[in-house]
Amino acid sequence: MSIRRLPEHLVNRIAAGEVVERPASALKELVENAVDAGASRIAIALSGGGIGRIEVIDDGCGMSPADMALALERHATSKLPDDAIEQVATLGFRGEALPSIASVARLTLESRVRGTDGWSRIVDNGRLEWEGPGALPPGTRILVEHLFSRVPARRKFLRSERSEYAACIDVVKRLAMARPDIGFTVEHDGRRTLNVQPDEDRPARVAGLTDRGLVDNSVAVDYARRPARLGGVAGLPTFNRGVADHQFLFVNGRPVKDRLLIGAVRAAYQDLLARDRHPVLALFIDLPGEEVDVNVHPAKTEVRFRDPANIRGLIVGGLRHALDSAGHRSAQRPSAAALGNWQPGQAGASFAGTAPFASMLPPQSRQSSVWEERAAFAPPMARAEAADETPPPASSFPLGVARGQVAATYIVAEAEDGLVLIDQHAAHERLVLERMRKAMANGGVACQALLLPEVVELEEVGCDRLEGRIPELAEMGLELERFGPRAVLVRAMPAVLGNGDVRGLVADLADELGAFDEALSLKERIDHVAATMACHGSVRAGRILSVAEMSALLREMEVTPHSGQCNHGRPTWVKMSHSDIEKLFGRK
Repeated sequence: MSIRRLPEHLVNRIAAGEVVERPASALKELVENAVDAGASRIAIALSGGGIGRIEVIDDGCGMSPADMALALERHATSKLPDDAIEQVATLGFRGEALPSIASVARLTLESRVRGTDGWSRIVDNGRLEWEGPGALPPGTRILVEHLFSRVPARRKFLRSERSEYAACIDVVKRLAMARPDIGFTVEHDGRRTLNVQPDEDRPARVAGLTDRGLVDNSVAVDYARRPARLGGVAGLPTFNRGVADHQFLFVNGRPVKDRLLIGAVRAAYQDLLARDRHPVLALFIDLPGEEVDVNVHPAKTEVRFRDPANIRGLIVGGLRHALDSAGHRSAQRPSAAALGNWQPGQAGASFAGTAPFASMLPPQSRQSSVWEERAAFAPPMARAEAADETPPPASSFPLGVARGQVAATYIVAEAEDGLVLIDQHAAHERLVLERMRKAMANGGVACQALLLPEVVELEEVGCDRLEGRIPELAEMGLELERFGPRAVLVRAMPAVLGNGDVRGLVADLADELGAFDEALSLKERIDHVAATMACHGSVRAGRILSVAEMSALLREMEVTPHSGQCNHGRPTWVKMSHSDIEKLFGRK
């Protein structure tokens, strides 16, 4: 078999497989070119999630007809004046984007340099179709139509229009955060979906593109570890989300998705957040060009650092310094010596499945509805008030008899062989989850209509995710309706959740739906979705309970599978034996 040189159009199509994976990839390249051209405003118009049409208009420096012809050839670029690729200061530099896009779509390129006439070129799937004078203001306009229309093998791998649009808007948001001096607008199918003005300060730009609440719930980050510097904004630990889709990382102004950086963020927050929660932040790393390699992948979203340990230390140290100095730590590092005296309950322990324990329970405590029957709680009473009836002996129950609360968060119970502390929120969260699992197995979760339907405002992408799953969510007792581009209407909640946090639940579910593939049904992810619902329908820490409420919670725990651990893997109860208590007081 002889070796042959591939034709130019086939080379471009192969390159497009690396550079242009989906509409968002093409959009990213075009917007980066507009930024590099010195634009102060960039207007983007999409149709069909970018599959049908992508238009990018900028007011940058523009191109001459000769430069336009070169721009459509491979490896032709104005961004590397010499061969020092390690000193590249622009977002683009490889010279592959435009010819790659033009090889798999119909591309119209119009540009005008100030003081000259405009010019236009049309390339249809690699073939020059037309060129001539063009009328437009100074700057550049690029129109991409019918992406992958002649490459069916690639087009069939594209997702739905909503998913492709979500990826496109994410690309624009990241680039807009990196350049708050530039104004960006986005229109999708004729409707304005994003509009940020130029010359904003960085915190305001980040908050406007993520969550307005970030302004009041974040700390500024400004930390140096030579030769690098870390800046940006970091959300307080209590201001978090269910998935890590609001973590934005930049290296020398370039949006990146790097495992080293993501791992460093996780390490910085590891003892301040639950394992299933993620902070909201935007971090900007600036360092000399020779300290980082941006030429790792054609998409330019991955980087390699010369000293990765220093960069990891920069992020961990910078975030810890910012959070500590603000005095808003959401968790204290516990004393290892104190915890060593307590033995955690067995993870996943279930009392109902053991005959000795089951036989010890009175008939009414063997029913899982005890806690549900007490939905109408008695008015809060004193922390350690006397019970209405004489408490049963501690030996009657595996988790003992409730005696009171500590810090309105932990139930104190006396067992036959020691003292038991129960985390009321974690325990009830597990009970609610198991009820939902049982209800789903029996045909669906009962719903409770809201007296007044509640409007919950979300990002448009989050509303799209929820709208696509309305029938499945209804089976889980949550009835929703779309209420405009950026809101959903909640008509009913799962009955097992009671008066839960409606807004928080819907926002977290939107995040949860974004964390797994569209092909998966909610039934395949029942544990994750039900756990999110259970968290919002549980007794919260800080609520004072009566002795009757505490006892009902303990009795249901004793007959519920896996009640020894919460939905996040933490123990729901710990026990200190009588002998350990005696050791604390020097009796042994």
